[in-house]
Amino acid sequence: MALSKQAQVGGFIAWLAICFIAAAIGAVASVQAGPFYLSLSRPAWAPPASVFGPVWTALYTLMAIAAWLVWREGGYSNARAGLTLFLAQLALNAVWSWLFFAWHLGALAFVDILLLWGLLVATVIAFWRIRPLAGALLVPYLVWVSFAAALNYTVWKMNPGVLGGS
Repeated sequence: MALSKQAQVGGFIAWLAICFIAAAIGAVASVQAGPFYLSLSRPAWAPPASVFGPVWTALYTLMAIAAWLVWREGGYSNARAGLTLFLAQLALNAVWSWLFFAWHLGALAFVDILLLWGLLVATVIAFWRIRPLAGALLVPYLVWVSFAAALNYTVWKMNPGVLGGS
C-alpha cells in the first residue's frame, strides 16, 4: 500500500525530528566542547573544532533521509530490524558526547563509538537490502564515525590525566 503524500511528508518531518533530537541531546553535552577540545593534546591530523558542527549537521540530515527512505518502503513494521538498528545506533551516538565531553571518560567513549560503529555497519547493510540509496546515504556517516573512533582513541591516549588512564 502506497503512503499518501501527507503521510510521506509527516514521516520525513518525524525522521528529521528524531535525528535532530539525538543531535540536540549530544549538543547539550557539547556546549563547552570547543574550549575543552582545544585544551586537549590532539594529533596533527585532528580537525579544528569548527569542522564538527557543519559535518554533523550534514550527517544527521543524510541519516534522516536514509531512515525516511527505508520507512517509506512499508512503514516501521516492514523494516523493523533496520529501523531498530538505526535507532539503537542513534542512541549510542547521542551518549558519546556525554561520555567524552561532559564526563571526560575517554575509554567508555571509545567503547561506545566501537559499539556505534558495529551497529552502524549492521544498519547500512539492513538499509541497503531494503533500499540501496538509503544504505549509500549512511556511508559518509560510517566514514566519519570510523575517523572519529581513531581520533577518540588517539586523543584519549594522549590525555590520560583528563580522559582517564589506559
